[in-house]
Amino acid sequence: MNLKTKIHLFSTLLTLIIMGLMNIGVYFLFEEMAFDTEYTQLNSDVDEMIGALSKMQKEDDPATILRTYLPPSGGIRVLDSKGELQLVVQTMEEMTSYQPHFDVGEPYSVGTLEGTPVLTINKPVIWSNGEVVEVQMMKQLLDVGNNLDFLRLILVGVTITGMLLMTASSITLGKIITKPINKLINTMSHSRISGKYEKIAVRPNRKDEMAQMGIAFNEMMEQLEQNYKKQEQFVSNASHELKTPLTVIESYAKLLSRHGFSDIEIAEESVRAIINETSRMKEMVSQMLVLANSNGKQKHRYEMVEVQTLIEETLRSMRIAYDRKFLLKGEGPFYVNTDTEQLRQLLFIILDNARKYSEKEIKTTISENEEGTTISIVDYGDGIPKKDLDRIFDRFYRVDEARNRKTGGTGLGMAIAKDIADRLSAKITIESTVGFGTTIHIFLPSNQILIDF
Repeated sequence: MNLKTKIHLFSTLLTLIIMGLMNIGVYFLFEEMAFDTEYTQLNSDVDEMIGALSKMQKEDDPATILRTYLPPSGGIRVLDSKGELQLVVQTMEEMTSYQPHFDVGEPYSVGTLEGTPVLTINKPVIWSNGEVVEVQMMKQLLDVGNNLDFLRLILVGVTITGMLLMTASSITLGKIITKPINKLINTMSHSRISGKYEKIAVRPNRKDEMAQMGIAFNEMMEQLEQNYKKQEQFVSNASHELKTPLTVIESYAKLLSRHGFSDIEIAEESVRAIINETSRMKEMVSQMLVLANSNGKQKHRYEMVEVQTLIEETLRSMRIAYDRKFLLKGEGPFYVNTDTEQLRQLLFIILDNARKYSEKEIKTTISENEEGTTISIVDYGDGIPKKDLDRIFDRFYRVDEARNRKTGGTGLGMAIAKDIADRLSAKITIESTVGFGTTIHIFLPSNQILIDF
């Protein structure tokens, strides 16, 4: 059963139940009010009749008195203490066979005679001979019966009209609700068949849930398309970059196979080249795994970090590892709310990148203002041309292919650095002059929005 049919059935059934209960309530309320009104009027006549009977003399004819108060389409009965009929006056022969039934505590009785309600009141009275008898006054409620019949017709007509209107509205509602859903289903089916990331047309002025669903779907498709393109580009670049060291390794292995066992120099050169390319390929694979893991959600430990102490520890490790001069300038302390290990990794990547492309010392400075803390890392290498600055953070992009081969660069370091900076809500900017060197600024804002990716 589709959604549209479910909407039709549920709304129609619910409306039928609600209208049925309301109509039943209205009918019985009107019926009770009508009977109470008739009872009030008839009870007043009975009281007057009892007053007249109490003044009756022995020589008076009780039937004459009873006829005075005889209601139209009704009758009056007098019953003795044993329940035997003593006197009857009535306007309808059919009333003779009618026997009212009184419930305990009820002031009157309502029955039916030939489909018409009959109201009966039963009260005791002292007869002329001093005996206590019961007087029953019965009235056939023709007007009330006609009104109840007419009310039933009206309620049935209202119910039918309401059901027709509800059916029409449920059909319209079903179309309104299922139209965007069907459009969504069709779009997804077309996307699956065509392999394209199709989107739904959404009117910009709509603010309802259907429009929000369409907007969310379009954003999802756009994100899927972007992720697919990134994945496709990543796989393409990775396969291309891994192909080069494998080719080199294969070439030297063949050279070693042909001449290496008889020529020591060729053997040493081949082994050295194979080791270098293997190490470079291992580093590339490791960095690629870092980038792949960065696409998933990672847990971070945010805390107040004294930046100058962290940088001093990082520079000390770099000095020991590479026997290079790493300088630090800044008057701390500088406190930042961040992830210590992520920031340390970011510093290692940029410092290592500066070390690779500069033979001179590496200088690091720390400054602070109201907006946040800036870490600047300066190298005095060859610098980066302006045309290449915008692509520094692209994966596998190299400014100088020959120089990167020499230094062992993979083209992934700055892409990883940018990814870490985004997770820390930090901002990386680059200033570079060809022939003079490069400065990389890491800005850590005071009010960071720290995000788990």
